[in-house]
Amino acid sequence: MGSPNVREINGSDLISALHLAQQAPVILGPNPKSATSSSGTAEEYGRIEQLFLACLRTGDDQSAQTCLDRLSHRFGPANERVMGLHGLYQEATAKDRAALEKIREEYEKILNENPVNVPIMKRRVALLRSLDRPTDAITALIQLLDALPTDAEAWCELADLYQGQGLGSQAIFSLEEALLIAPNAWNIHARLGELLYVSSSSPDSDAPRLVSKSVQHFSRSIELCDDYLRGFYGLILATSRMIEDGHADARPSNTNSSAAGASRKTLEQLKRFALQRLGEIVQSRSVDDQHWASSRSELIAAKELLNRS
Repeated sequence: MGSPNVREINGSDLISALHLAQQAPVILGPNPKSATSSSGTAEEYGRIEQLFLACLRTGDDQSAQTCLDRLSHRFGPANERVMGLHGLYQEATAKDRAALEKIREEYEKILNENPVNVPIMKRRVALLRSLDRPTDAITALIQLLDALPTDAEAWCELADLYQGQGLGSQAIFSLEEALLIAPNAWNIHARLGELLYVSSSSPDSDAPRLVSKSVQHFSRSIELCDDYLRGFYGLILATSRMIEDGHADARPSNTNSSAAGASRKTLEQLKRFALQRLGEIVQSRSVDDQHWASSRSELIAAKELLNRS
């Protein structure tokens, strides 16, 4: 949904942003302030928006302002998308918390006039998270989803907020809603598998059911993306847990799923497959500088899991 801390990026994202930001003089022209034409294709203005974001991320506020002026001139300052970008610029250049609170108040005024201004609703959520107000951010996200219930990204963010507040069942429900909208999103399947796995450790939880469901979602994740490291990592943990806790033959009622009630042999085969594939992924990515820079922590964790196994 976009964080107010737009400058806080690293790895391959930073490299891409720097590369695009360096093209600002070419894209904006030799005298950017004088260019006020309303002509231009949707693709050209899309490029200017991407340049705006890249310039903000790399600290080129002057070029970012020029991009914003171009977009505002073309589409009008009252355009909802332009209003959202303007808010993002204000957040990125705010000097302190007081300035951010003032921006939040401006968002509230805008939403009082137009309660379904989606870009501003999203900026409000991101800003509340930046201000460390998770309860208010949850309330704002629920309002957003009332207006836009098919926003899978918003459901995922709501799940993250619920999880941060220790509300595991609500987080699981939110990700299940996201999967109804994006059933082939392997990363959401893996994230749901992680939440189910973590929730199974609660003393009052139905551990066999939750862990076996996590196996289902991790399996679906790697089925959809056969080199998704987090999916294989999670599958190893979940199958190991079922085997070690003696839940391999547990058969929860009212379910015909293949993972729930899977035999010990099946779970051991899944675990061996996941270990082998994870080892191949780690080996290939460890010699790839770009992968190493962008997912260093994941690769280190995967290596540690392989060593333990």
